[in-house]
Amino acid sequence: MPPLTPPPDPNPGTPRLVCPPGSVDGQVHLFGPAAQYPFDPGSKYISEDALPETCIALHKALGIDHAVIVSGGGYGMDTTHLEHTLARFPQHFRGVALLKPGTTQAEMARLHGLGVRGLRFVSPHHGAHLPHLSEAAAAMAAELGWVVQFYPSPGDLEDFADRLMALPGPVVLDHFGAVPAAGGVDQPAFRTLLRMLDSGRIWVRLSGPMRCTKEDFPYASVTPLAQALVAHAPERLVWGSDWPHVNMQGRVMPNDGDLLDLMLDWAPEEAVRNRILSDNARRLYDFPEQAPG
Repeated sequence: MPPLTPPPDPNPGTPRLVCPPGSVDGQVHLFGPAAQYPFDPGSKYISEDALPETCIALHKALGIDHAVIVSGGGYGMDTTHLEHTLARFPQHFRGVALLKPGTTQAEMARLHGLGVRGLRFVSPHHGAHLPHLSEAAAAMAAELGWVVQFYPSPGDLEDFADRLMALPGPVVLDHFGAVPAAGGVDQPAFRTLLRMLDSGRIWVRLSGPMRCTKEDFPYASVTPLAQALVAHAPERLVWGSDWPHVNMQGRVMPNDGDLLDLMLDWAPEEAVRNRILSDNARRLYDFPEQAPG
C-alpha cells in the first residue's frame, strides 16, 4: 500500500495579495470520493478526499475565479474522475489529462467538449504508470489547440529540451521546470530553461516551490529563480497552487494564503503579476474573456 499523503492546511490564511478579475489557479489535483474513484495500483501515494467543492471554496477565500485540474499520478491514465468533475463544474475548471498511449483524435475531441485543454507527459523517473513524451500525441493535441504539459525530474530538463521545443504547440513546464533551486540562476539547467523560453514556444508554471527545494516556506532559494523568470519572459508564465500538495511527508504543509502571497515577492510589479495570474492563463487554457469593468 502506498503512503497516505498528508492533507492540506484546512484553514487558508487571508492573503495580502488581491487577485485580479479572472484569476486562474493553473494547477490543482482533485481526488475522491474514494469509494467511487479508486487510486491507480501504480500510484506512489493515496490521498484523502480533495473534492472540487472544497477546492472552489478555497479559491473563493483566496479571490481566485478559475482553476486547471491537472491529472495527478494518483489516478494514472484513467480520466473518469477528471471527466465527471469537468461536467459538474464547467465554469470553474479546465482540465489537463494524462492519456493512454494510442488515444485517438476522436477521443481527444470528446474530452475537449468536456473542457480538457491539454495533455500531460512526465519524465520516466516519475513512474511507468504515467504517459511519457509522445510526439504523435502532441501533434494531435496541437490540432485541438491544446497545450502539452511536461513534468521533468530534477536534472533531466536538458535531456528533453530540444524534443519539447520541436513540438507543434505550446508546452508548459511544471513546477519551475523542476530546476533544483539550490543551484541558483547560473546553473546549466536554469540557463537551459531561459533558452527554452526564448524559443517562444515554452511556458513555465510558477508552482510547487517545495518541489524544487528541501527548504520550508518561504522557500527562499526559489525566489531568485522566480524573479529571473518574471524578468525574462512574463508573457509566458502562469501560476499554480499545486493544491492539495501531495507527497509532503516529513515536510511542513504550506498555507495556501501564504503561497499566493509569494507572488508579491516573485512578481513585485502589479501589472506583470496580474498578467501572470489572469491574462496568460485564461488565454492558454481557453477560459472566457474577462468582461470589462
